[in-house]
Amino acid sequence: MKVFLTGGAGYIGSVLTRELVDTGYDVTVYDTFYFGEETLDDVKDEIKLIKRDIRKIEAEDLRGQDVVIDLAAMSNDPAGELNPNLTESVNHLGRVHVAKLSKEVGVKKYIAPSSAGNYGWSEKPVDETSPVSPITTYTVANHRWEQEILPMANKDFCVTVLRQSTVYGVSWRMRFDIIVNDFTLQVFKDKKIRIKGNGMEFRPFVHIRDDCQAFKRVIEADRDLINGEIFNVGTISQSVRIKDVMKTIFDTLGVEPKYDFGESIDKRNYIMDCSKIERVLGFKPKYRIEDGAKEVYKALEDGFLKADDPKTITLKWYKGLMEKGLMPLA
Repeated sequence: MKVFLTGGAGYIGSVLTRELVDTGYDVTVYDTFYFGEETLDDVKDEIKLIKRDIRKIEAEDLRGQDVVIDLAAMSNDPAGELNPNLTESVNHLGRVHVAKLSKEVGVKKYIAPSSAGNYGWSEKPVDETSPVSPITTYTVANHRWEQEILPMANKDFCVTVLRQSTVYGVSWRMRFDIIVNDFTLQVFKDKKIRIKGNGMEFRPFVHIRDDCQAFKRVIEADRDLINGEIFNVGTISQSVRIKDVMKTIFDTLGVEPKYDFGESIDKRNYIMDCSKIERVLGFKPKYRIEDGAKEVYKALEDGFLKADDPKTITLKWYKGLMEKGLMPLA
């Protein structure tokens, strides 16, 4: 089976690429490689690489592919606000373009990795039927993308949306600007965790390897089970308050808790019900936040991850690329 992965050199993509290769799929990675091609160094000879912006993708790039996983995007909420027009152009319009071309050339499955952030704020647990309330440029673009691609689904073109929890864990394109990874790095460096708010907000989490297994479940699933469907990816047991994540990390690493809270209030708060993906696809996460904290900490100790690697903070890296003229402004 041929799998075409946009954003395959990124945080999730570099792990997913290896998972797909190990499973025996014929993998093509399509990426701008803003964070370098070295994230795929050990699998370069086993995959096809295309270095280009998804807004410039052509029908011939996709022809003959069985599955498209459209991971390419301006990552996370802060980076999305850096240049809202660019975020809208890539995350919404660019990915709609990929979906339309995929359908045009006969791709069988189009998998859309969206975000749990689309739910915004909710006092009650949210499932796939709950109203969404995207509040950032990043999540608004995600929601618009979902709205345009889901109606494309038909008997020949299977469309599936995966609303992912906040991902954590070690990657070849590491990110320390997401909660579990960030907190673990802070404990490693300072034995203390600082946040801007009070930590009372709920957020869902999923380990990166579990997240990759969700993609594989969709690839392998009967199209009648997934066509035109949205799935929350994660588990309700890992929808927890940010304060509890902090405590879990200190307890797991055996470090005396030291906190520094701020006064800002996060406008995102949601407990995510993920029972549908377990019921329909048999997906159940294997890893816990404790596992992620341990492996990130060990990777820092062993030197696999560098505590001060500038590429691990997406917003700062994007800013640097833009200042050097190495990234588009629109």
